[in-house]
Amino acid sequence: MLSTPLLFKRALSRSYQLGHVSIRSIATLPRAITEITHPDNQVSQSTFDTIDRLKKYTVALYNRPNIVFEYGKGCYLYDANDRAYLDFTAGIAVNALGHADPQVARDLYDQAQKLVHSSNLYHNTPASLLAEKLVETTHLYSKQEWANKIFLCNSGTEANEGALKFARKWGKMVGGEKKTKLVCFKNAFHGRSMGALSVTPVKKYQDPCAPLIPDVSVLPFNNIYEIMHEVDESTAGVIVEPIQGEGGVHVADRDFIKALRERCTETNSLLIFDEIQCGLGRSGKMWAHQYYDSSCTPDILTMAKPLANGVPIGALMTTNKVAEAIKIGDHGTTFGGNPLSATVALGVVDRITNPHFLKSVDEVSHAIKRDLKALQDEYPEIIKQVRGEGLLLGVEFFKNPEPMIKYARERGLLLVTAGNNTIRIIPPLILTKAEAREGIARFSGAIDKFASSVRK
Repeated sequence: MLSTPLLFKRALSRSYQLGHVSIRSIATLPRAITEITHPDNQVSQSTFDTIDRLKKYTVALYNRPNIVFEYGKGCYLYDANDRAYLDFTAGIAVNALGHADPQVARDLYDQAQKLVHSSNLYHNTPASLLAEKLVETTHLYSKQEWANKIFLCNSGTEANEGALKFARKWGKMVGGEKKTKLVCFKNAFHGRSMGALSVTPVKKYQDPCAPLIPDVSVLPFNNIYEIMHEVDESTAGVIVEPIQGEGGVHVADRDFIKALRERCTETNSLLIFDEIQCGLGRSGKMWAHQYYDSSCTPDILTMAKPLANGVPIGALMTTNKVAEAIKIGDHGTTFGGNPLSATVALGVVDRITNPHFLKSVDEVSHAIKRDLKALQDEYPEIIKQVRGEGLLLGVEFFKNPEPMIKYARERGLLLVTAGNNTIRIIPPLILTKAEAREGIARFSGAIDKFASSVRK
């Protein structure tokens, strides 16, 4: 595993505002790792054999490099050549506790020897404990005890499908057959199944599968005027990400979320917060909507990605008034809430919602944001903006940064893109400040290469 040199390349002064207080900081960037240390073309024959097998027997849905990861540890993944890569993707914001976490492994082993699956024809203890943990821990962090009931499923897409179905049923129950409209926002991403895709207004995803479900309105993000006119008595539900992930790491404005909450209350429409990527510690708080006024609570909140650190699970959490509208047989799932995934999730939630854990996420976030802003100062013609909260950060470039993914990977750093020319920084939440600095050194080397190619 390569470590970051403790030598420093430059010292940059930066002034910025926090509230009404002007703060001046000195950001020192580590020496950029400019040399290629992990060339894509130097892989073993077994890697090519695995890739050929996948191409022969699986549907071609993903554009992937010629790398096969064999194992991971903490914030690192190791390929078939035993090369270590610092993982700033965390399985797309899934592996909050990193790779090969010992406690997750123990929980899997212990529960697998007891009971893996029994179906929702019967009760099981881990599911009951997980539901209790999610609701009661949310109460600890919220001034309003809005969270009452849990529905356990298998993924974020399934959680959003459930939320949309609940909203449609609620709408018809309180407003009749005409109260069916669903509202979503530009640059949103809520999933790829037909309902979730219908509220994911991305042309390249939607067009091949059209026609989608009807009665969906798409509004500009952070535009209060539009919600005051388009969210009306015919609206069953409004789905929004407090921090948009796939769309480019856009943070919802405080006034926008407050106005959205108030408008949904006025029109008796359900407000759905999709916190699949930004929730459960990723923002530095248990839930990202805690950054807003305490009155800005949802009627339904969806979650998934980090919930069991990679073991498939999803959930929605809702109020009593919504839960009472959902009757036996209205919805269901075969695998949702199985004892295995629920046991792992119980342990994960207990750890990532601990105040000390969240404080660490916040501290590392401040450190890495400082360095990213220093990189922006170093490359003002390349980097347009740095934004986000916690360890859900976005670096927007003036030009398409797709080549950066390869440049970074060949320097031992894994990155993932988002919309609007943005690269996401979404490492495991256990990332240390030293690992963050190593990532910045590798990222800086990739940016240097990208800048050279852009200037040509």
